[in-house]
Amino acid sequence: MADKDIALMAHLMRRAGFGATYEELEARAANGYEATVEELVNPESQPDIERDILMRYQPQWVSQAGLEGQQEEWTFRMINTKRPLEEKIALFWHQIFCTGHAKCEYPRQQQIEFDMFRTMGMGSFEDLLMGLSQDPAMVFYLDNCMSHKDAINENWGRELLELFSMGVGMDGQANYSEDDVKECARAFTGWTVTNSVPRYPYGKYEAAFIYDPSDHDYGEKTFLGESGNFNGEDVVRIIARQPGTARFVARHLYNFFVADEPQVPAWQNTPPRDPEAIKMLEDEYFRTNYNIRSMLRVLFTSDFFKNARFTKVKSPTETVVGTMRLVEDFDTPKPGLNAMALTIRYMGQDLLNPPTVEGWHTGREWIDSGTLVERINFTADAVGDTSHRGVQAIINRLASRGDILSPEQLVDGCLEQLGAYELAEVTRNELVELARSEGELRTGADDFGQRVSQMLQSIVATTEYLFA
Repeated sequence: MADKDIALMAHLMRRAGFGATYEELEARAANGYEATVEELVNPESQPDIERDILMRYQPQWVSQAGLEGQQEEWTFRMINTKRPLEEKIALFWHQIFCTGHAKCEYPRQQQIEFDMFRTMGMGSFEDLLMGLSQDPAMVFYLDNCMSHKDAINENWGRELLELFSMGVGMDGQANYSEDDVKECARAFTGWTVTNSVPRYPYGKYEAAFIYDPSDHDYGEKTFLGESGNFNGEDVVRIIARQPGTARFVARHLYNFFVADEPQVPAWQNTPPRDPEAIKMLEDEYFRTNYNIRSMLRVLFTSDFFKNARFTKVKSPTETVVGTMRLVEDFDTPKPGLNAMALTIRYMGQDLLNPPTVEGWHTGREWIDSGTLVERINFTADAVGDTSHRGVQAIINRLASRGDILSPEQLVDGCLEQLGAYELAEVTRNELVELARSEGELRTGADDFGQRVSQMLQSIVATTEYLFA
């Protein structure tokens, strides 16, 4: 098959998943790009993680009572899932619909929320917003359980509009007013949670959403230009049909899956990087009654996606999980899992515990002097370990190409095996000279594997490898 087919498949799997080994890329390319997209956007066609079996290895995951254990489990799922887009879309919504461990009634509530992202995250955006509005983790995190008909709390209403559905504005205009925030908060009075049952003696029961009609404000409300005796369901329906909502969802999808956009607070007065692409996604949003799966299908099969290779800085999660999938480590729970998962935190993304309800700033803001060192050290250590099955597979495939490899063949072969990466000409030339300076490269020599792993380490330390 053509090298361009492998390169395109590598691009798709980095964005719609967390990368793939060269062997997987070959198999998927042989199956076809369109067929792969269909499999990704329909994850139920593939087997799910058998969580009950994992619990035998990691019994501390059963209660889901602590942050680190939940980070371990989710990282392990992302590394080993056969449904990569399902986990990627859960990560996508977690970065937008933020709840944090630092303010969580019971940690397992977040896992229940992530399961909702997995099952509803590619369906109707209206249904997803409705589910979020009734999600106990979110109701508690944004204080709607503290909002009453005679004393409204605006926290949930404000963030629903500003950060979860519309954004403050677009094309230089505001999407809503302060009065809309207040009316939104009034509509959600009475939406609260039951108290979770204490832990002992049988283990803690989760909180549940409950509607308290005696605490709901039944007065007439005017919201986004419409008037009525609105409840939360009415507000969600009104939000879902707004042009600003279509723009908000489209720009987030583009920013996460295609290319880095400006940070969200700038969107009101900063036009999209690719207005035609955003318009295409907006049109699909309305054409399909707000269906995220259809928007993703349009996105992944578009020319603007296919031509956007290496235009996104990888997030810490993508860096760690992608590296583990490449080297094929942690395919079963084992010692070191906690340290590996915590590396994501050290790179600047504390999963399940974002710094604020705004989430993380992405793109180039993932990188500073400290997090850059963490990235390079982690990836270099992983690809430099020739005991990893994935590294050994790369060595064997390169060894099968002849008795002697030229410096150019070594560099280009390693780039190909890492997922069809490309380097600036000056960087590639320096790596070729490095390989040449170490002498003739015989594939049967005792040091062949070490020289391949050293070249892999040199490549993952480059600026180009920061991008997906």
